[in-house]
Amino acid sequence: MKWMKFRIKTVVEAEDIIISELYDRGLEGAQIEDKVPLSPLEKEQMFVDILPETETDDGVAYLSFFVEEREDGSLKTGNEADAETTDKESVLAKIEEALTEVRQFMEIGEGSVTVSETEDIDWINNWKQYFHQFTIDDLLVIPSWEEVREADRDKKILHIDPGTAFGTGMHETTRLCIGQIKKHMTQETRLLDVGTGSGILSIIALMYGAKHAVGTDLDSCAVEAVAQNKEANGIPDEDFELLIGNIITEKEVQDTVGYGCYDIVAANILADVLVPLTPVIVPCLKPGGIYITSGIIEGKEELVARACEEAGLTVVEVKALGEWRSVTAQKAR
Repeated sequence: MKWMKFRIKTVVEAEDIIISELYDRGLEGAQIEDKVPLSPLEKEQMFVDILPETETDDGVAYLSFFVEEREDGSLKTGNEADAETTDKESVLAKIEEALTEVRQFMEIGEGSVTVSETEDIDWINNWKQYFHQFTIDDLLVIPSWEEVREADRDKKILHIDPGTAFGTGMHETTRLCIGQIKKHMTQETRLLDVGTGSGILSIIALMYGAKHAVGTDLDSCAVEAVAQNKEANGIPDEDFELLIGNIITEKEVQDTVGYGCYDIVAANILADVLVPLTPVIVPCLKPGGIYITSGIIEGKEELVARACEEAGLTVVEVKALGEWRSVTAQKAR
C-alpha cells in the first residue's frame, strides 16, 4: 500500500483547530510533531523504560496527513465505510481552504504545505526490523518471525512480540528487573507487575516457576500484546491476569489487585512515577515481600530509595547497568 504525505508547517496553538477543520474535510489521523514539553500528568502516565528526550520548544508544529494512493494514481480519503476518491490537487485545495479559514481568527505561522510519497510501508509492523533475538543469561528472547538456532535449543526460550506495547527485554532497565526477579522468586511467588507492557516480566517469572502473576497497565494496547505473548509461551490465562487502569490514582484498580498478597512487586517505570507509586504498592506486599524498581536514570536512585524508606520499606540492594539503576527494597516481616 502506498501513501501520499501532506505535511503542514504551523504553530502549536493552531494544531487542534487545523486538525478539526481538516477532519471535517475528510482528512483524518494527523501525525503531530512539536517540541512541547511533557506535562507532569503525561510523565506519570508514561509507564515506559525511557522517557523521550525533547528539544527546547520553539512553538513550531508539523501536522502530517497520510492519504492512501491507489494503483491508478487516485487518492482515497475517509474511512472504509465513507471512502472518497480524489486527487492530490483536490486534497491540497481542501488543506488551503482549511488554513484560510483558521487564519481569519488566529495566527497559524508559516502555513506551508509539502507533499511527498512514501514507500510501501506496513506502519504497524515496520518496527520489527530493529528487534532481533538475543540472550539474557540462560534465556533466549526471540520474536515470532525468527527461527531458533540449533546452538540455542538447550536454552530456555521466551517468544516475545511487543506489538505496540513497550517491552522486549533489550533495555538495561528490563534486564535489571529480570535479574532481581530471578534472584528473589520461588515456586510459590505471586508477582504484581506494574506497567506490564508486553507482559515480559510476568511471563519470565512464570517460566522460571512463579505461581501467579497480575499485571497492570495504563495502555489498552497491552491487552492484545499480553494475550499474544501468553499464547506464544504457553502461559495459561488463569496464571497471568491483566488489569487496565492507573493503580496510583484509581481505588478500584487497587482493590482489584488486592492487599497483602504479593511476594514480589516489580515496577519498571521512571523515578518520577515510582515516588508516588511506592506508598500505594506497600499495602499490596506480603510481610517480607520484595519491591523491585527499575527505569531509574543514574543520579535518581537516591530519590527512589528515599521514597521506599519513607513508605516503611528497607532498601536491600541498588544495582547498576550502564546509566540505569534498579532499587530493591523489602517490607518488614
